[in-house]
Amino acid sequence: MFINITDSKEAANKGSSVGLVNYLEKENRIDHKPEPEYWFNGHKIRIEPYEVMRSIDNNVAKLGRDDAKFFLVNISPSQKEIRFLKEQYGEEGAKEQMKGFAVRVMDAYAKNFNRDGVNNNEDLLWFAKLENYRYYSYNDQEVKQGMKQRGERKEGEQMHVQVIVSRKDITNKIKLSPMNTSRGKNAEHSKKMGQFDRVAFKQSGESLFDSLFEFDRQLKDTMAYANVQKNGELLQREQLGVLLEGASQNYESRSVANELAQGVADGLFTTTANMLSAAGKTIASFLKVMLEPMYTGGANVVPESEIEEKKRRKKKSQGQQISR
Repeated sequence: MFINITDSKEAANKGSSVGLVNYLEKENRIDHKPEPEYWFNGHKIRIEPYEVMRSIDNNVAKLGRDDAKFFLVNISPSQKEIRFLKEQYGEEGAKEQMKGFAVRVMDAYAKNFNRDGVNNNEDLLWFAKLENYRYYSYNDQEVKQGMKQRGERKEGEQMHVQVIVSRKDITNKIKLSPMNTSRGKNAEHSKKMGQFDRVAFKQSGESLFDSLFEFDRQLKDTMAYANVQKNGELLQREQLGVLLEGASQNYESRSVANELAQGVADGLFTTTANMLSAAGKTIASFLKVMLEPMYTGGANVVPESEIEEKKRRKKKSQGQQISR
């Protein structure tokens, strides 16, 4: 699950929303379907483009000429996640589920500000559009290498949701910027001025998807795993290796491993032993699997018990061969 917030450069968000709304209408223009894909939010499922533009452009009280007026939130499930939804709910059902999921994502967006009066999607002014395809742009390597044409549809499952959310809350009184990462001078200051943890927001989408749809996410498919593999220290990658081994055992182990992986990505564990102890006593079987390689001093060292077992099996095998 990939969630991204686009600022002014791509969204051109310091003026009217007309350009962005028209751009996001492209599938309706290209496909010429009898029934267009309508905009939606937490209250309505059939919203016309002009309603989106009018609402967003009128919700700008006390914003200056150079202030962002809105932001674009991209909610993009992986191809594996899309296939899962279609298997569970069918083609049309998957689309409806994605729309419902977008509402929950905007709940998380609101809560992330930690502002009084901004608690869920109903406190925001936002409109979303489900898109079925993605298209090659001049930035794609396939276009640069002449393999694809700009504007050509990309292959595979590409369903995603684009959300335009106003900089001001639904009352047009509170400024809300997801680009503000400041925690303030103190707790009271932060409560007044607001804050936004973009990493936590992106991570929330993955957790929401798994809990809502009971999706059995493999450790290698988590955002935490990808981040550590790309940017992590050697210790973090070693810790993920131990988690990966344990996660292959059963569903419960995978769930715990995925949670611990986020701690690894955040650098919370100074040693692998600390990471394992954080798993708690409620998953003793998981700990047993994970701790066994550590008995002799490291994840890469074979436990003595395993060595003895291999010797025993080898002797037994040799004895059977002699008897033949």
